[in-house]
Amino acid sequence: MDIIEIFGYIGALVIGITLGLIGGGGSILTVPILVYALSFNPVIATAYSLFVVGTTSLVGAVKNMKKGMVDFKTAVIFAIPAFIAVYLTRAFLIPAIPEELFSVGDFMVTKNLAIMLFFAIIMLLASVSMIRNNGKETEEDSKVIYNYPLITIEGFVVGTITGIVGAGGGFLIIPALVLLAKLPMKKAVATSLLIIAIKSLIGFLGDVQNLDIDWPFLLIFTGISVVGIFVGIWLNKFIDGKKLKKAFGWFVLLMGIYIIYKEISNQ
Repeated sequence: MDIIEIFGYIGALVIGITLGLIGGGGSILTVPILVYALSFNPVIATAYSLFVVGTTSLVGAVKNMKKGMVDFKTAVIFAIPAFIAVYLTRAFLIPAIPEELFSVGDFMVTKNLAIMLFFAIIMLLASVSMIRNNGKETEEDSKVIYNYPLITIEGFVVGTITGIVGAGGGFLIIPALVLLAKLPMKKAVATSLLIIAIKSLIGFLGDVQNLDIDWPFLLIFTGISVVGIFVGIWLNKFIDGKKLKKAFGWFVLLMGIYIIYKEISNQ
């Protein structure tokens, strides 16, 4: 095992710690770690990311359920279209994309390049969501209001994006739950973990039928990430999550720019 691989496994711990500290964001690191530190191709990396993100989020969701923080009705309304979309994307859309999409002069846009560039764009959008001030939060005792059509559409869109890039999409789900279901922020974060867990793991089932899964590696990497979420929850007692989220947003922004530069320069 070389030094870059060691950093890859340390990255698994960081994924879990970030999820434990700020309730999201860690999943956005999974694909870059798997691609650049552990040398997986983007299709495999996005598949493994779904399993890592789904399992780690499920651990966080179970802890939140025990605290009564999960709004199950909202989770079901959002999750059903999301997991249908993510399963269809992984089982049929990703395998159907040709290896070579199109060329501009001597520059060939391949399937792997397109996935990584789309992932980088999602990272940039996520970073903006983390950096900016989200303004006034919904009151804890406010009534939950369900905008069924919009929640359903948002669930389907987030599920499709999750299927393509292998990230949980918490930066899209949490604002949707706050704005469309009027959930308080803490409940939105807790509920989003359950939604992320369900749709990520169901999306991964779409990959099992198409890919050869390296289960020993995947279980070890996921186990390290799960340890990280417990460390993150413990550290949350001592660290201001809001300030950390903003700093992490800047880091994700730089990572997104780096991925675009690296992928284009390698062509």
